[in-house]
Amino acid sequence: MSKERTLIDRIFLILKGLAMGAANKVPGVSGGVVAFVGGFYEEFIFSLQSVNGKAFKLLLNGRFKSFYRYINGSFLSLLILGMVVSYFSVSKILDYLISHYELYVWSVFFGMIIGSIYYISKDFKVWNLRMYIALLLGIGIGIGISFLDPAKENDNLWFVFFCGMISVSGMTLPGFSGSFILILLGNYVLLLVDSVNALYDTFYEILSGDFSFFDNPIRIRMLKVLSVFTFGSLTGLVSLSHILNYVLKHYKNTTLSVLTGFIIGSLGMVWPWKKTIYKTSEDGTFLLDSLGGKVIENYQRYIPQLTTDTYIAIGFIILGILVVLALDWYGKRTKKEYA
Repeated sequence: MSKERTLIDRIFLILKGLAMGAANKVPGVSGGVVAFVGGFYEEFIFSLQSVNGKAFKLLLNGRFKSFYRYINGSFLSLLILGMVVSYFSVSKILDYLISHYELYVWSVFFGMIIGSIYYISKDFKVWNLRMYIALLLGIGIGIGISFLDPAKENDNLWFVFFCGMISVSGMTLPGFSGSFILILLGNYVLLLVDSVNALYDTFYEILSGDFSFFDNPIRIRMLKVLSVFTFGSLTGLVSLSHILNYVLKHYKNTTLSVLTGFIIGSLGMVWPWKKTIYKTSEDGTFLLDSLGGKVIENYQRYIPQLTTDTYIAIGFIILGILVVLALDWYGKRTKKEYA
């Protein structure tokens, strides 16, 4: 049984949730990497897989405290709180930084990805053929995803449910960016912009005493889309955690090899030197997300020239690596305390 979490540990958990939420917001960046380098990836997966039949039985029987303890509620609730707060605060700051200091922000991310590769691989004592094959498989999939062209928007509810399951992959699969996958599937704007804006508008109208949205078929359709997407996300989060829990227990080194490959392959997605291509409407104006940021469609990558900006960007890459090393140190200290 683990010790009771201190106030400082709770604050750090919320901060980790903030970091995961912000990372998941950015196409090409994976919140799972934050969990990995923060030293709480396995606890996150094992806590999610506790949301099972036994947990729901405890809940239905009114044993709320037992349910809370069984699913490691103190951990999950603080982490999820950080993610929710991040969506409305930190991610907006991140949008601003990317808009004004894009090269430097991506450089920090690039450095963190490099650091996370070191963080995962340093625990491998002996490599074998199966691990090398798994690593190459992960790299190939990661690179392949990086250079796919976006599909067209599709609001079929079964496809939306599938998008929901895929979108949470970034939280459970390090190096696998859920929001970038939504861009490739063509539904980033539909699911993270249009449907969210429809929900905001609906809440505003309800608070104003206006229920006319019931007669608006487009609004109702958007709310249905958002509901199905949310249900798909929750389903994906729980089901994927069960799968990962099993493979981590039985094939840990092979699984970590694939995940390391994913992360190496994702370096193409977070390559700092790229031109961002924003999604525009038919009249040429930029589409904005629910927080007012421009909606990203894809990236055009290039090799930089050796300029002052390039050297500064390299400095930020080093900073990103140092951030991961600091998280590694903190993760080791936390594991010793709760072992």
